[in-house]
Amino acid sequence: MKNIFKSSAVLLLTVTMILISACGNTDSGNKASSTNATGTEGATQTDKKITLGFAQVGAESGWRTANTKSIQDSAKAAGVDLKFSDAQQKQENQIKAIRSFIAQKVDVIAFSPVVESGWDTVLKEAKDAGIPVILTDRAVDSSDTSLYKSFLGSDFVEEGRRAGKWLLDEMKDHQGPVNIVELQGTTGSAPAIDRKKGFEEIIKNNPNLKIVKSQTGDFTRAKGKEVMEAFIKSAKAENTKMDVLYAHNDDMALGAIQALEEAGIKPGKDILIISMDGIKDAFQAMKDGKINLIVECNPLMGPQLMQIAQDVVAGKDVQKRILTNEGVFPQDTAEKELPNRQY
Repeated sequence: MKNIFKSSAVLLLTVTMILISACGNTDSGNKASSTNATGTEGATQTDKKITLGFAQVGAESGWRTANTKSIQDSAKAAGVDLKFSDAQQKQENQIKAIRSFIAQKVDVIAFSPVVESGWDTVLKEAKDAGIPVILTDRAVDSSDTSLYKSFLGSDFVEEGRRAGKWLLDEMKDHQGPVNIVELQGTTGSAPAIDRKKGFEEIIKNNPNLKIVKSQTGDFTRAKGKEVMEAFIKSAKAENTKMDVLYAHNDDMALGAIQALEEAGIKPGKDILIISMDGIKDAFQAMKDGKINLIVECNPLMGPQLMQIAQDVVAGKDVQKRILTNEGVFPQDTAEKELPNRQY
């Protein structure tokens, strides 16, 4: 009987140890399973290949082409799966692209808005789907800033101010009126609105400086040439002189230069030309004496965008407004700066 009790005690102890061991293995198994699913601790987001949906404005200028290449090259270098859409300068195409990205359940959406307004509905759809949005190059006009995580791009108002300050200084000793013609960017777009605003804010300090004609050139070389031809024809009919051309981007300025030369007007001499962006063709024109000032707008924001996208997907805090580094280049800097242009 004593042996039976002893055997029973040994059996009970053995079963208990097996159960304890089994529980321990279950915990270890769960932990191992969790580790296998996520990689190392906290690596769920950082090790995962990010899918980024990007809706580009179009290919309307050399600047935009450089911007697109920077984003595509940087995505490849960062190991980001990029889904790219060209809106061909139409807001409805961008909205369709964003909705397509939402349906595909991408990790993050970025886009450069064609125009400022009309985005709230589709951005709310992205927010409801739990997909963060990053604005690049251009802002949106929305009172609900929770609809996007960050805005990466230039300060267009400041760019306009820089152009205005240069002209104000250039004309400080000039006597009499200074007639300015303006080639605006796409109507309703952030750079067109802000570059005009910043420029006018400064030139109002000199009552002689007046914008006498202003029309959109849609940021394209062909449209810039077309509008400048109309300005020249109007100036001849009215027997007025155009003293300054303020172009919201280089492509429009280059188109305008072609129109001026065809009309026998010397750009950079008979009429001062102020341009924006800083593409290689514009610096060549400035080296040739045809542009007097370029205010830079840096398109090479791909590396910054990839870092922001990775940080957002990883749940890190990012700044709401991130600026790009840019300069101001008068004519005497053209020869030195031209070799440095990457776009």
